[in-house]
Amino acid sequence: MSGICQGRVVIVTGAGRGLGREHALEVARQGAKVVVNDLGVSNRGDGRDEGPAREVVELIQAAGGEAVADGADVSDWGQAKALVDAALARFGRLDAVVSNAGFVRDRMFVSSTEEEWDAVIRVHLRGHFCVARHAAAHWRDEAKAGRAPDARLINTSSGAGLAGSVGQSAYSAAKAGIAALTLVQAAELCRYGITANALAPIARTRMTEAVFAEAMKRPEQGFDESDPANVSPLVAWLVSTESRGVTGRVFEVTGGRLSVMDGWREEARVDVGRRWDPAEMGPRLAELLGRARPPVKVYGA
Repeated sequence: MSGICQGRVVIVTGAGRGLGREHALEVARQGAKVVVNDLGVSNRGDGRDEGPAREVVELIQAAGGEAVADGADVSDWGQAKALVDAALARFGRLDAVVSNAGFVRDRMFVSSTEEEWDAVIRVHLRGHFCVARHAAAHWRDEAKAGRAPDARLINTSSGAGLAGSVGQSAYSAAKAGIAALTLVQAAELCRYGITANALAPIARTRMTEAVFAEAMKRPEQGFDESDPANVSPLVAWLVSTESRGVTGRVFEVTGGRLSVMDGWREEARVDVGRRWDPAEMGPRLAELLGRARPPVKVYGA
């Protein structure tokens, strides 16, 4: 197998199903050696099954590629380090981490439980942190030893994290945190030869299957815009050495459409040059908001 990822070694988390599965298959198709990480949990994070990760490995191997399955819990500090160490032991190097693992516990905010909140934040936000932190420490050591890496962190945010989503307060908060984390990683890690970018994919997975079942098909073109495989070419390009100059970006991908998403910026300003009197703020805020663009609507609002 050869392509733009030839010779690269990549960890893909949550790679047993959905987006992660397609990412692992695509980077392998493009020549990468892949660590297929997946716990095999349900859509709610329950249970455990090694089958999905093994199946992806078998598909890669059957096509002539190299891959190994891994069942580490990415949100566990020690297991995340073991995942990075396993990639280094098996393939002798590590070039990219594609963080994708996650599940949902959807509920309206006023009905959310502490356990649901903690579970979602843990797998998404802490899971991104733990694996990337151990990988970055390895790459920093390589850079300090004079072996400059050309490394990649590819994170998975969401439109829910960029705009919010009704019934998904924990998921939205975690995905917003991932987008901000990506910007900080890009700023701090560039000195070591590490780039960091994030995806906000719109695709049909176990978490979105009901929403996208029919909504995005184009039968007349034979093109299913909701197919998660549509997102993976961007992942492969970001994994490759061709993406060296791109960092600190958030990309939205759906079907054949690729967009660059921008973050919070100062939209409008009023300055009275002194401390505000609360009584005067109403009309001045009305003026200020009148000059600002309307906010992006929360999904489902």
